[in-house]
Amino acid sequence: MNNNVSYAVEGKKLFKQFGDFKAVSGVDLKIEKGMVYGFLGPNGAGKTTTIRMLSTLLKIDGGSASIFGYDVATEAEHIRPRIAMTGQSNSMDEDLTGIENLVMISRLMGYSKKEAKSRSEELLQSFGLANAANRQTAKYSGGMRRRLDIAASIVVTPDLLFLDEPTTGLDPRSRNQVWEIIRGLKEIGTTILLTTQYLEEADQLADRIAVINKGTIIAEGTPTELKSSVGSGMLHISVKDINERKKAETILEMNFDSIVYNLSKDTELSIKVDNTSSATKVLNIFEDSDIHLTTFSLSQPSLDEVFLTLTDDE
Repeated sequence: MNNNVSYAVEGKKLFKQFGDFKAVSGVDLKIEKGMVYGFLGPNGAGKTTTIRMLSTLLKIDGGSASIFGYDVATEAEHIRPRIAMTGQSNSMDEDLTGIENLVMISRLMGYSKKEAKSRSEELLQSFGLANAANRQTAKYSGGMRRRLDIAASIVVTPDLLFLDEPTTGLDPRSRNQVWEIIRGLKEIGTTILLTTQYLEEADQLADRIAVINKGTIIAEGTPTELKSSVGSGMLHISVKDINERKKAETILEMNFDSIVYNLSKDTELSIKVDNTSSATKVLNIFEDSDIHLTTFSLSQPSLDEVFLTLTDDE
């Protein structure tokens, strides 16, 4: 083992090209042992390609990477026993039951029959699947399948777990269950590289976050650091009459050197502000313009607003 290293993952100028398309272009990463590291970006940003290179599944075209000090390109045999990966799609055999899937994987990992059954039962219990142990996996809900996928990934507890968009398509209850599993894995010392499109997920789970867009990391830091990087605050308003929305948007654009965002309801608008006095000033303009607001508030930027601000500059 190579334990005299500070980082679980190091990537330097990682590059991957498919034909004329540059999927990953110069990505640098440093992930400390024992942390949850969020890899945040839209579809096609390069998230999955990067983790497939780091997990030895895809050849690196340029740059270098190491896992626990071992070179990904030349020392994969030292890396693979220490890592696990859960992809975006279900990897279980749907004709088998939950426990049959886990026993099969346990046996492939070297467990005896008795040990495989014991480990499988332990995981099913821990992941809230004990009552469905003998149910065919094809009859599992989406959330149950994701939990079974993650359970299969840690039959042998990995030092590093790659989770590629583990909650895509899940309902809020199932998503929260997966979040608790991730927190539990961190508590026992597993380093986790989590790719996600969901900003709330990164905010809830990640110690540090890299924002990737068009194959390049455009920002990196703690959630708080990223929020602070786009300004002192965000002004949020909601107009009473949807017909006044465009007029309100024009007023905001004229008074702030920033982009107006519409993140949820059609009547709600948000914009970056640098100080409270300017926000108070624009409130008076709304009153003079006879635009009626149902809400008016200042808050720290959310990760959604951070991401929109960063990618609007790209």
